[in-house]
Amino acid sequence: MNNQTNGMHRARLWQIGGFALNNTATNLYLFFMNFIVYYLVGFVGVAVVLGSTVLMGMRMWDGVTDPFIGYIVDKTNTRFGKNRPFMIIGNVILALFSFLMITVSHRAPEGARFFLFIGLYMVYIVGYTFQCVVTKSAQTCLTNDPKQRPIFTIFDGIYNTVLFAFMPWLVAKYLQPKYGGFELGFFREFWMITAGVSAIFTIIAVISISSKDRTEYFGLGIPQKISVKDYWEVLSRNRAIQMLVVSASTDKLALTTQSNSTVGVMLYAIVCGNYGLSGSVAAYTAIPTFLILMFGVGYIARYLGQRKAMLFGTYGALITCILSILSFYIFDPTTLSLPGEGFTGWNAFTVIFLTLYLLMKGFTGVSGNIVIPMTADCADYEVYRSGKYVPGLMGTLFSCVDKLISSVSVTIIGLLCAAIGFKTALPDVDTPYSGGIKLVAMICMYGLLIFGLICNIIAMRFYPLTKEKMESIQGEIARIKAEQAAGA
Repeated sequence: MNNQTNGMHRARLWQIGGFALNNTATNLYLFFMNFIVYYLVGFVGVAVVLGSTVLMGMRMWDGVTDPFIGYIVDKTNTRFGKNRPFMIIGNVILALFSFLMITVSHRAPEGARFFLFIGLYMVYIVGYTFQCVVTKSAQTCLTNDPKQRPIFTIFDGIYNTVLFAFMPWLVAKYLQPKYGGFELGFFREFWMITAGVSAIFTIIAVISISSKDRTEYFGLGIPQKISVKDYWEVLSRNRAIQMLVVSASTDKLALTTQSNSTVGVMLYAIVCGNYGLSGSVAAYTAIPTFLILMFGVGYIARYLGQRKAMLFGTYGALITCILSILSFYIFDPTTLSLPGEGFTGWNAFTVIFLTLYLLMKGFTGVSGNIVIPMTADCADYEVYRSGKYVPGLMGTLFSCVDKLISSVSVTIIGLLCAAIGFKTALPDVDTPYSGGIKLVAMICMYGLLIFGLICNIIAMRFYPLTKEKMESIQGEIARIKAEQAAGA
């Protein structure tokens, strides 16, 4: 219900579900850009390691711009709200500059292609940050009910499960076969789908947040001045955001690496012998993955707290990752077979792989998606701790470190591939199998994730925002707002 009672303001279910599409809108571009290294190597004309390093540098640039844009968000309060202008402007920049990247860069003189691509990419990232920061910053004004906040994660998890099940299928089953590889036509049609759907999702999200994007739902409900020194103050004293950054950034490094297109090629096309399986596996496991997410968020996060939901997902994913690696060496991965892909019947490896894969995706879906509403808790903790309402700063401080760490994922893949002989071209669907490729695929698919999950366990040990603590914080913020209202 969209009301405010005893300091607790809630959103309607459709508002939460609609606003969650803002994150899906940017995730569409995130998936699209996973393939940009093939454009960079194939049409701009750079070597594999250089191309991977360039993308790492762009990810770092993304992190550097975050605090500045977060500061702008916190200082902004227009007649159209604090958050909505950034959603619209960001999506327009994403569409325009991603289009220019794949249509203009290769047409420039050979000596200028690389620098033109970099310039376009840098502006694209500013647009990406504009829209992304709102996903976190607007959480606090959407609802402050501890039982309602995790609902965002349910919707976000549903959307991401569908997205990351459908998009690999789209690439592997439709786009890649249609164009015979990562050709110009592939990128153009892929862009049209990405930009069109992302724009629709952004419009829905803007409509959904419109009635809550108002001053009375921000922090203590009054305008306040924010200075640059608040950045250091938050970083040095807010233990909650410190621990959440450690937890989520290491996970993001692993999951970004895991979802990279080159890793999919190595695992399915080379190790398992059928690239078409990459889309089918995601489709087969989508619904069971969602059911795990529903339990982890719908029950644990809402009734036991978001910290416990994070640990539930972490321990489950850690166990399944270890078992998955063992299965690739105990059984024959080339026996992986699914209906519609030259199906030869169910076998031990197929059943074990599918079971472990859906469990891993379900558990990481819980630990990964719960981070967004946990960031809102950190922002409310800052209001409680210092009286400062800095959701833009909070979200971008978090995402800055997140992106700086996860930026190395493309470079890690490039360096690992170069170490086994792929210095001028990345492995593709026609590359023959080798033990080195299998090892690199295991490291990228499971090894880095194991490292990130261990970091989660350590960080959550020192994370202070339990369910009981958040209830206490919301009560204290409500008391302060009531005193201010009485004084006014």
